Amino acid sequence: MMRVKVFRAATVAVVLAGLLSGCSGWRGLNSIPLPGVEGTGPGAFTIQAQMPDVDNIEPNSRVRVADVNVGHVRKIERQGWHALVTMQLDGDVELPANATATLGQTSLLGSLHIELAPPTDVAPEGKLHEGSLIPLSSSAAYPSTEQALAAVAMLLNGGGLGEVQDITQALSVAFAGREGDLRSLIEQLDKAIGYLDDQKTDIIAATESLNNLVGQIAEQKPVVDRALQTIPDALAVLRDQRNNLADALTQLGRFSALAADSVNQTKEALVAELEDLGTVLEKLADAGPALTRALSFLPTFPFPKETLTNWMRGDYANLTLILDLTLSRIDSGFFTGSRWECDLTWLELQWGRTIGQFPNPCIAGGPGTAGNPLVAPYRFDQGP
Repeated sequence: MMRVKVFRAATVAVVLAGLLSGCSGWRGLNSIPLPGVEGTGPGAFTIQAQMPDVDNIEPNSRVRVADVNVGHVRKIERQGWHALVTMQLDGDVELPANATATLGQTSLLGSLHIELAPPTDVAPEGKLHEGSLIPLSSSAAYPSTEQALAAVAMLLNGGGLGEVQDITQALSVAFAGREGDLRSLIEQLDKAIGYLDDQKTDIIAATESLNNLVGQIAEQKPVVDRALQTIPDALAVLRDQRNNLADALTQLGRFSALAADSVNQTKEALVAELEDLGTVLEKLADAGPALTRALSFLPTFPFPKETLTNWMRGDYANLTLILDLTLSRIDSGFFTGSRWECDLTWLELQWGRTIGQFPNPCIAGGPGTAGNPLVAPYRFDQGP
């Protein structure tokens, strides 16, 4: 029995010696793993988080997700100007790789723990796994009890809370006897705010339009800059040409006076010419149908367009041709308006023939006779 006790004592001493020799950073029971904590079961994995401040948190502190214990703090190290916290989590913990780590407190006087949660400002990505690192940008700390009490003390002592009474008294003196005006002011403000609320859609639309306009101006900034650089040079050119511009305006005034005087002097003649032109245009309009038929005749000359389809019938063509080769017809058809106009007609008249035109255009005032050749006296040199 004595040997068993000695063996047990020796075994405990060896174990304690091994633990003490292997743990150079011995800081009490919190520096060694404790049985029964979360994050030690099957499938447990280790992650790390960079924390801006770990306050008084210790190893073996709880790691929670939605107020549920899912692991414990394994180790705390200093990394530059922040802390590096190593945590062990249960194998069934499922969090995105961009999860956040926050140092919190269970209650006003409760223990500290680390709260893990999915991100709220960005979409979740990936999954936490063995060796994952939560960066410093995704870490934070809730205000501690000491910080809250310090903020309250500052507010009560030096934050101006004691001056609230003075401010209240000053407001009471300022509005004494003006309660009606103050009430009216509040009512008017309420109406104005109501009007603004009714017009909020238009205000938002106007703001968006102004934003679009500013955006367009910003896009045209190089053009505006170039225009602003060019305008001074253009103004300098106008300044140098000021005398020439003044002379040009003076001459323009004189020209306007001369033009007005010319119009005044020629307006009667201009009115008469316009009236004559009206007659010409009227006659041209009257001749419109004949002119249209004449234009339609040109592409099918010498056959009228209206009867062109009656000319060719299968393998034969219909044609009625009348050739008038009298001198007067040749004269009117070919020499009208030329220097030989009426020469052939007078020759025909000398032979006692006529073209059947009464009165004949070549008779009045023409050479040889001054009347109708059918009743004019016969001369022997007249011809047969």
